[in-house]
Amino acid sequence: MIRTLPIPTPFRVGKVNCYLIEDDPLTLVDVGPNSAQSLVALEARLGEHGRRIEELERIVITHQHYDHLGLVGIVAERSGADVVALDLLKPVIEDPKPYAKANDQLAQALMLRHGLDPVVVTALAAMSEAMRAWGGHAPVTQTLHDGGTLAFASRTFEVHHRPGHSPSDTILFDPGNGDLLAGDHLLGKISSNPLIAYPLDGSTERPHALRMYIDSLTATRAMPVGTVLPGHGDAFTGHAALIDERFAMHEKRARKLAGLIAERPRTAHEIAQSLWGNAAITQAYLTLSEVLGHVDLLIERGEVIENEVDGVVEFSTG
Repeated sequence: MIRTLPIPTPFRVGKVNCYLIEDDPLTLVDVGPNSAQSLVALEARLGEHGRRIEELERIVITHQHYDHLGLVGIVAERSGADVVALDLLKPVIEDPKPYAKANDQLAQALMLRHGLDPVVVTALAAMSEAMRAWGGHAPVTQTLHDGGTLAFASRTFEVHHRPGHSPSDTILFDPGNGDLLAGDHLLGKISSNPLIAYPLDGSTERPHALRMYIDSLTATRAMPVGTVLPGHGDAFTGHAALIDERFAMHEKRARKLAGLIAERPRTAHEIAQSLWGNAAITQAYLTLSEVLGHVDLLIERGEVIENEVDGVVEFSTG
């Protein structure tokens, strides 16, 4: 039995779904952000099913975002549960500060390179650093591997690494009944944002997050999924049709960007302002990631080229 435990977060996305797998070992998938409100809610949701944090035997983290892993240290300490995560994610959960610093440095460099005002970049960097308080850390006692399994007494999940929304997105698939614990890889009502993040594999190249995400969705589309249990929102079926909708949405946006760039050369930030107005400043890194992801697709196709002048990149049709 898999129980859905919706937990409040301080973020725009709203509640995050934690999942209680009532099997041996008793397992919680994701834990919610590091806040008193979220902890109280987690205790209450567990209590509705006659469970307590102290009974948990295993904690599985689907990816690195604070709304999914923030309470990991508190829950692990109170329960003594094993903490389980993708092998690439292990160092980030155990000691998040170096990765958070590297990720912030990447974000700042990209925002400056693609046309953001340095004053805005400095303010956003301070906000990002403050958000680290929602995170958490704990020793990881078991690592998951792409193509491996996660076993219970009565069922076994396949483990698949599906980077794109984040570098560490991990999905768990039960081939016995088609259940897919999807984290934020695939959501029913909203599209997962392919955020550019510092690579977990030691790469020094800027990740092409949207390309990775499309490749990951393509792999998931081919799976015989029944019910998707997402990181946010209600469970749903029909994953292949939904993924096709996502592909169409991204293609439509790529065509919109191609049209804007054909009018005149533009920076990624200028494109974001054309599409989203003030959100290109208040949510600068999110909108920048969206634009760069779709520009990456256009560059792949030879439709757009990149030109750098005085450290700032403009995109044009050549």
